[in-house]
Amino acid sequence: MTLPRRDFIGQFSLASAALLAGHPLFGKVAQSGDKKSVLVETAHFSKLGGWMLDSQFEPHLGFSYLLAHGLGKPVADARAEMKFPKAGRYHVWALTKNWCPGNWEAPGQFQIAVGGAPLKQTFGTETDWTWQSGGTVDVSEKQLSTTIALKDLTGFEGRCSAVYFSLDSNDAPPIDRETLPRWRRKKVGLPETAVDQGHYDLVIVGGGISGCAAAIAADKMGVKVAVIHNRPVLGGNASGEIRVHTEGIHGRANKILDLIDTPHYPNSDPLALEADKHRMKNMTALKNVDYFLSHTMNSLEMKDGRIHAVQAMETANGALKRFTGTQFLDSTGDGWLGHMSGCEYRYGRESKHEFGEEWEEHGELWSPEKPDNRVMGSSVMWYTRATGSRVDFPDVPWAKPVAKNHVATEGEWQWEYSHNDLHQIYDAETIRDHMFRAIYGSYSNAIKRRQNANLELDWISFLVGKRESRRIVGDHVYSGVDARDSIEFPDAVVIEKRKIDVHYQEKLLGHPVDFLSEALFQSIKNTYYYIPYRSLYAKDVPNLQMAGRCFSCTHIGLGGPRVMNTCGQMGVATGFAAGLCKKYEIDPKQVGKKHITELRTLCGHEGEIPPLIDRAGKVIAEPSAIS
Repeated sequence: MTLPRRDFIGQFSLASAALLAGHPLFGKVAQSGDKKSVLVETAHFSKLGGWMLDSQFEPHLGFSYLLAHGLGKPVADARAEMKFPKAGRYHVWALTKNWCPGNWEAPGQFQIAVGGAPLKQTFGTETDWTWQSGGTVDVSEKQLSTTIALKDLTGFEGRCSAVYFSLDSNDAPPIDRETLPRWRRKKVGLPETAVDQGHYDLVIVGGGISGCAAAIAADKMGVKVAVIHNRPVLGGNASGEIRVHTEGIHGRANKILDLIDTPHYPNSDPLALEADKHRMKNMTALKNVDYFLSHTMNSLEMKDGRIHAVQAMETANGALKRFTGTQFLDSTGDGWLGHMSGCEYRYGRESKHEFGEEWEEHGELWSPEKPDNRVMGSSVMWYTRATGSRVDFPDVPWAKPVAKNHVATEGEWQWEYSHNDLHQIYDAETIRDHMFRAIYGSYSNAIKRRQNANLELDWISFLVGKRESRRIVGDHVYSGVDARDSIEFPDAVVIEKRKIDVHYQEKLLGHPVDFLSEALFQSIKNTYYYIPYRSLYAKDVPNLQMAGRCFSCTHIGLGGPRVMNTCGQMGVATGFAAGLCKKYEIDPKQVGKKHITELRTLCGHEGEIPPLIDRAGKVIAEPSAIS
């Protein structure tokens, strides 16, 4: 099925609208058909007001939610129309949480209004995600068709995923992760089966710089591509939602990366929004690529050890879609395709002995004696703007235990959090919320000083900018030694020259706060280092490639090439490789074994990499002989 071209600067794609226009739930709040209850999904609200649709944690929470991201000022109401099945007294529950429990008033409080009248209960006051009871609401025959609204009270990250009304006081909704998603779909009348989207030569999951680069390269090879991305705009960490400028060199991929790259503006700069427009314009001009933005991949199908299909859900209406493919690319960053398909992966720091990453001058901060779960952290960036008068800002006692006495008026990449006991995927919401407390507390400390009194919070990203999580294992695990010693692999398809750059928390060196990081650098032997194609496809699943920070590497091996332009080069290589897979009807490993010269030529590397030579000067392998 060929989907129409569309403009992606917005919440919905025209393709999604066309597919769902005849569906009775499209554009409305769905309700159950059991005549005694109705479930309202906040992600399906027709008017979000000032609330943000937060879908970044959906793969592990099992749901998305609306976030009152007001920077300390209550946001405009989110609203929708709804219909009760019949008159009566309804018991109310809201799926929400107190994101910062303690000996203070919950910072994320909000109300729910039905027919314009707020319920008596204040929500967002119970610890952890739960169905908070909201008392009852009496509905008359004249009130069956009405409105529902979320009314933010604080501007400090109130959140709500769904509201449930039932005539039965004992009909409390389920909360366990396995039951909840299916229960919700049944309650709102959404089908369990996905709508088939047709077959693609290449299915790319993840629309960051690496996924975009892969799509462009594949398009040049006449490959039919589907790009599934969980946010409404492409670019990942480079997008206007996170606003990190790209780093690293283009290698030989200038013609592709120039289409999606950013200028080197300061991180957090609104110029990222202009870079979005440039990127989206160029991506939507591709002839062979279909985009499914604001779609989260939630399952896949395996057949004979291969990925056969993936399923994704459109966040704003719950529609399930199924994509079959010949080849698949994991550019999710978190390695979701590799994880779901059963691939071996790495997470955390390797022992310094496993790959010879024993650089004593860096000590335990670099590579530990024993492996552990520490990885580089996630950043949340922010800034302020000057006004003409003193700025009022609410007290934030709930932020002070994190911020302590730290004073700041902006946050760069160093505003990063990582902890052995917190997982960068499964605890990502906790990590993001920890950074919110650090930001609000540090800013609150700052404006108490006369020189900062007129500085107003202007922007805080509500998305975490991740650096490291799962790393899918390929036929070669790229190490810090490979980079440091400039190993010139005969199947090299990516080239970089920046230093190895691994982050650690300043807290480890005695800094009083735990949300700031520092970089530890290691120079490269011969200026450049090279990444082999064997690190860009999975060893366990024959039709899966990886591009981006989930490629096959060690913790230290990720330190240099994790930046976006280098990841973009990986995307270029995997996109061209998908073209060769189609051309010769083979899988990525066979491309590496039989057609590596052709792949390297497409990537612009032919003749650049000499034979692989060991430290004694002996030729180990010629460029055409890959094992």
